[in-house]
Amino acid sequence: MVASLSLKIFSLPRLSVAKFARARRYPLLKAAAAIALLIFLPLSNAHAASRLKDVVNFEGVRDNMLVGYGLVVGLNGTGDSLTNAPFTERSLIGMLERLGINSSGDFSTIKTKNIAAVMVTATLPPFSSQGSRIDVVVSTMGDAKSLQGGTLLVTPLQGADGEVYAVAQGSVSSGFSATGASGSSVTKGVPTSGRIASGAIVEREIKFKLANLGTLSLALRNPDFTTAKRVADAINDHMKAPLADAIDSATIKLQVPENRRGDVVGFMTDIEQLKVTPDEVARVVIDEQSGVIVMGESVHINTVAIAQGNLTIKITETPQVSQPGPLSQGGTTTVVQRSDISVDENKGNKLAMLQGGVSLQDLVQSLNALGIGPRDMIQILQSIKAAGALQADLEIL
Repeated sequence: MVASLSLKIFSLPRLSVAKFARARRYPLLKAAAAIALLIFLPLSNAHAASRLKDVVNFEGVRDNMLVGYGLVVGLNGTGDSLTNAPFTERSLIGMLERLGINSSGDFSTIKTKNIAAVMVTATLPPFSSQGSRIDVVVSTMGDAKSLQGGTLLVTPLQGADGEVYAVAQGSVSSGFSATGASGSSVTKGVPTSGRIASGAIVEREIKFKLANLGTLSLALRNPDFTTAKRVADAINDHMKAPLADAIDSATIKLQVPENRRGDVVGFMTDIEQLKVTPDEVARVVIDEQSGVIVMGESVHINTVAIAQGNLTIKITETPQVSQPGPLSQGGTTTVVQRSDISVDENKGNKLAMLQGGVSLQDLVQSLNALGIGPRDMIQILQSIKAAGALQADLEIL
């Protein structure tokens, strides 16, 4: 009866299911509507797809790495030792000369530990305009103990071409370290590395005119021939014209239509929202240090038999005291060693048989049935791959 009522609900021309479900005097219709939603909702999510903007990168729209060398001052005795870090001493003398302090004096007596030489790094986002601010990361180069409370002096940041694109300066925010008189210490974060939020001002812009492009290059984040073809087909179906062409497994060339040459940003916005189902390569990723195993959905196993077991020999020493009998003459109390040897051949372990073409779920269930832990599972997967039965790439981190 519920199924027939649900069909009647969907066939009503004017009243929707939601209106019937909210009606208090139709409890049976309300239940039928809920069941219908539970039936049809999973079907819409069965073939989940990703947005194109989550699958590809637009070539030319990229970040740029910046780096610079500077000095952090104002440290509370946690800076570089000038005797152990000569580059810090030379940088200090050069800074004083630039500020107009005569270097003819004797600087050999400088013993300050309130200054540290640092490397400053930053990432310049695409289309950053002159005057905008970006974050910078400051890291020590010498034997400085902490950058807490320090201030970075004006530091030019250069790109790969040697040009200065930003200038950094500001107070460094870093972790801290405290040591007691008894030797106990507390450390939070990394004291020798810090961050300056919005600590650099962009002085030079990247010359890239997106509006003048007639052809766009889309780079797949995970190169795959099938995914590249699906992306090109999705764009061509949406635009009703053969504008996209998959060049290789990682690149799709896209022609900007004539009627969208003046609105490239709007055209990219439309393309970004297209839904594409990425394909994947069967791969098993193993982290031997942590014992983490990640398997892709497409991993399959050929016919293989698996057995896991170890021979365990356990020796237990139990010292016992031996005393002479009562009224005995010349007897002494001695300690006698008693050894108990047990052998565990793991006779309860069984040989598991996996038929050809089993899926990831079958493999995991079979290995768990044997009581195999992550460490032993890593060895088993490597052995299956060596036997040629694992139809997937095995990547060991």
